[in-house]
Amino acid sequence: MRSLFAKTPSAEPLAQKPGQLKVLGRYVRRNALLAIIGAVVGLWALQLIFSYLSELDSLDDSYTMSEAIKYIFYRSPYFLEQFIPTGALLGAVVGLGLLANKSELVVMRAAGVSIYRIVGWVLQPALIFVLLALAINQFVLPHSNQLAKDINDEGSRSLVTSVRGYWTVQPRFENAQDGSAKPAGSDILYIDYADVQGNIGEVKRWHLDNDGNLQTAIHAKDGQYVGRQALDSSSGTPSGQYRYEWQLNDMTTLSINQGFESSQAVFASDTLSLPFAPESVYLLTRKAEDLSLTQLYEHRQFMRGQGNRSLEHELAFWQKLLSPLSILSLVIVACSFVFGSLRTHSLGLRIVVALLFGLLFSYVQDLVGFVSLATGFSPLLMVLLPILGSAALGFYLIKRQM
Repeated sequence: MRSLFAKTPSAEPLAQKPGQLKVLGRYVRRNALLAIIGAVVGLWALQLIFSYLSELDSLDDSYTMSEAIKYIFYRSPYFLEQFIPTGALLGAVVGLGLLANKSELVVMRAAGVSIYRIVGWVLQPALIFVLLALAINQFVLPHSNQLAKDINDEGSRSLVTSVRGYWTVQPRFENAQDGSAKPAGSDILYIDYADVQGNIGEVKRWHLDNDGNLQTAIHAKDGQYVGRQALDSSSGTPSGQYRYEWQLNDMTTLSINQGFESSQAVFASDTLSLPFAPESVYLLTRKAEDLSLTQLYEHRQFMRGQGNRSLEHELAFWQKLLSPLSILSLVIVACSFVFGSLRTHSLGLRIVVALLFGLLFSYVQDLVGFVSLATGFSPLLMVLLPILGSAALGFYLIKRQM
């Protein structure tokens, strides 16, 4: 580093030597990249250790230590994606702080290198983690989260009050003597799981009469997609629409008669009809955090076509889409923490402040998400608020150092 500035008495000679600026930029980028990698990997490793220790309390005859290790392994991409923003913030502070400790930042500024150029050099390695976070969200998390749930969700599958999966209420009609259709109560349908091949998991269905009284309860172990049938346009339904059918297996039907008498029957199979394709059923039965960015977009378009809205999925869509801006805004804040005299505040204090700010940013993101779900306020605007706030704070602090 000393050789770069030894014969540079002012900023103008350095500005006339793009080759030296290129070497200097490569040096800053390398330091920032190594520091960010160390911070992200360190936070990720700590989370893996703490998560494994928490799983030890759940070990029993059916949930062994090897299954706990597999569960943590499948959850590790989720932990990595969650700690990339805070790790980028902490790594940028450490990388620039080490340069400031050796007075290299002071030499760069004295040689005429602007703060914004240095910030730009630090943002470039952060873009690698932006792409990494997007790749994990798109290609890894939908599969790894499902594998983790298959291991650790055995106890919740039998709960009737479970909110996972797909719930819907379907009106039921019967044909009158004059050929018209009259209401005949409604069906409450629950599908526990579905995949993109058309296989579905546990299915529960409750038949209610017009007064809301329970008539029949049906339970099926699983089902397979068998095909679709075009709806008859003469019945008033627009042409081009279909009914999609599944064959249900191992069905148990409980009929509740008047006087609270009941009877139970077991059938080998039956047919379930739904107005949407297996791909849509798959999207409807998955949690928002388990869907990729493109799947969340497809879910959003499907709900719009149905005239409905899922704030939870919209919030997850905007959080994943705007996650690159979250990382870059935190790196800008990190740069603002370093510039200035280290005699005023030590590097250790700045690292602690940066870590606290990263945690605060994460908590604020969660808070505005809850506010959006509770009030129905725009998820896009609520996700943007902490990002714009942190970026504005970073630019303000950097401008003060100029």
